[in-house]
Amino acid sequence: MKHFSKITAVIAFFIATAISSTLNAQTPSGAPAIPTPAGDVRKGAPTPGSAPKIQIGKAETFKLDNGLTVIVVENHKLPTVSFQIFVDGDPIVEKDAAGYVQMMGELLSKGTKTRSKSQIDEQVDFLGASLSSGSSGVNGSCLTKHSTKLLEIMSDVLLNPTFPTEELDKAKRRQESNLAQAKDDANSIAGNVGSVLRYGKDHPYGEIMTEATLAKISLEQIQGHYNTYFKPNISYFVVVGDISKATAEKYAKQYFGSWKRGDVPKHKYGVPRPPAKTEVSFVSKPGAVQSVINITYPVDLLPGTTEAIHNRVTNALFNSYFNNRINANLREGHGWTYGARSSLNPDRLVGSFNATASVRNAVTDSSIVELFKEMERLRNEKVPEQELQVVKNVLTGQFSQSLEQPGTVANFALTTARYSLPADYYEKYLEVLQNVSPDDLMATAKKYITPGNAHILVVGNKDEVAERLKPFSMSGGKVNFYDVYGNPVQDNKTALPAGMTAEKVIEDYVNAIGGMAKINTIKDMQMTSVMKTPGPEFVIKVWQKGGKIATEMAMNGQIINSRKYDGAKGNESGMGGARDLEGEDLMDLKEQAAFCKEAGYVSGGYKLTLKGLEAINGSNAYVIELERPDGKKSTEYYDMKTSLKIREVSMVPGPEGPTSMTNDFSDYKETGGVLFPNIVAISGIFPMPVKAVVSEIKVNAGIEDAVFKL
Repeated sequence: MKHFSKITAVIAFFIATAISSTLNAQTPSGAPAIPTPAGDVRKGAPTPGSAPKIQIGKAETFKLDNGLTVIVVENHKLPTVSFQIFVDGDPIVEKDAAGYVQMMGELLSKGTKTRSKSQIDEQVDFLGASLSSGSSGVNGSCLTKHSTKLLEIMSDVLLNPTFPTEELDKAKRRQESNLAQAKDDANSIAGNVGSVLRYGKDHPYGEIMTEATLAKISLEQIQGHYNTYFKPNISYFVVVGDISKATAEKYAKQYFGSWKRGDVPKHKYGVPRPPAKTEVSFVSKPGAVQSVINITYPVDLLPGTTEAIHNRVTNALFNSYFNNRINANLREGHGWTYGARSSLNPDRLVGSFNATASVRNAVTDSSIVELFKEMERLRNEKVPEQELQVVKNVLTGQFSQSLEQPGTVANFALTTARYSLPADYYEKYLEVLQNVSPDDLMATAKKYITPGNAHILVVGNKDEVAERLKPFSMSGGKVNFYDVYGNPVQDNKTALPAGMTAEKVIEDYVNAIGGMAKINTIKDMQMTSVMKTPGPEFVIKVWQKGGKIATEMAMNGQIINSRKYDGAKGNESGMGGARDLEGEDLMDLKEQAAFCKEAGYVSGGYKLTLKGLEAINGSNAYVIELERPDGKKSTEYYDMKTSLKIREVSMVPGPEGPTSMTNDFSDYKETGGVLFPNIVAISGIFPMPVKAVVSEIKVNAGIEDAVFKL
């Protein structure tokens, strides 16, 4: 990224190192130590006793003539009240426009026939209230004295939405930014691909929004979904707080009694099944220093059953409190992760099991071994009574504490109504919980903890990790590769051209950008770029001349970081103070000063290895592993057809140690007979991907030597 024709990549490196050096100056590296109490209280469980008697607040439930079910929970401790309209429609398959139901929910509160979005926001703010909407309805809360005013707005939002075109455009832009961020986040990738593997793309739970599906979302689809599914006869009006049943009934009739009932389509889907034998899947994240592991599969587990409670205890033992088994193993026992998590969730369509951990590349396979070991322990070894009692006490405490919130009682009533649970299900919850035995847990684990029928999904560095996963596959060592959206990635069948070497790839690149003859006509260069972020806008300037370089990054006209290299020495000044550069930092800046660093790879003692071909954004690219004389490594990708560099992955300093940074180069344009990429997309070092766009390049305009003076 730090070379002449990739001058925009200088920006990427400059920004990353400038910001990360500031972070390192302000933030100690490494995770904070966790204090250990004198005398480990976790080793002794409280004496088991009978289930505590609890009093669950009463919820009043009734229906309006239009079929709307009203749930009222009175709580007069504070003069506040909350309202929720919950539309309980079946999930639907959205196909090539996945995401339009979510978008409908977002746009629901963005304008009505009588109020614009700004008017809705202003009126809600004036009341000191809150109002939000989603794919399942509308929520709001306020002081009791403002109830009628808030409900007037809520009913308008629910019954008279207009779904403005301009708001859809804004929502799409926000989602585009979110998708860009998710594509660079290993946990988000694992979540998306895990859903596809677990449920399949023909199931509502297996559909995910992509750039392609987002582009196809239309107002017609949004309006159509609202017209079809937003009906009172499948909905609930939940009222919690400082209000009486009589008042709540009056409000329900006044503000939602005119809501017209209607027939709503019902949908049935096949129940997704786990793989017949364990499969291994992989998503490549070049340069990643950690792997995200997901062990996942669907489970046939309904809410409100005794088995659901048994499974909650099983999962708690596995992961739902700090001293759980997988944390005790992976975190405390081996020091491989900051924390591992798992879930075993019931659902009326299909439940799910998921265990996940982020670990170093070198221990990815070992971590999977230990996760499977803990799964097998649950299946084959009875849980000691003492350990089981600790888990029961934790869950009892969580349940009892939740009852302090009035909304909990309303949620209980809503869940009871939605799933037709026994009326005393929650009243008997703790009794059932305390009666769970080691035999119950072993039977539950044998049925629902199935390491032999799981998807092992890993998101990480293909070169360092993928090969070591083959022993876990029960399909002859096969590893299935996917992109970030769960689409299968076929093994690259294209063969390397005969005689192709890393040195030849670099030679072709130099010729593609203009050739050494053109490059040698460049005596100096000045470049200005702009990087827009969700917050401030950065302006980056770079000057190069005769093996020297100076860089500046400014925000709001204020220089916040600068670097200079005079051909022998370098320094940096910025928010973290001033310092002389040495070692790897000095070598980085020296490398940037070269008009074309690639031209000096061979003569400069770089070690080049042609690793093969990889598909990058739909095009085959040569993959070159690069090792600098000082030992710093990076991976570079050159388009097979154009010979241009399209990606570079390297390690840069971060607040918690080295982190991977990926730069994607595009929009090549000619200046002075040489091609320059005018856009570099930077990901990995920032919370979300950003783009630096060249606004001006000047070649041989004349730069004074004083610019590079230290």
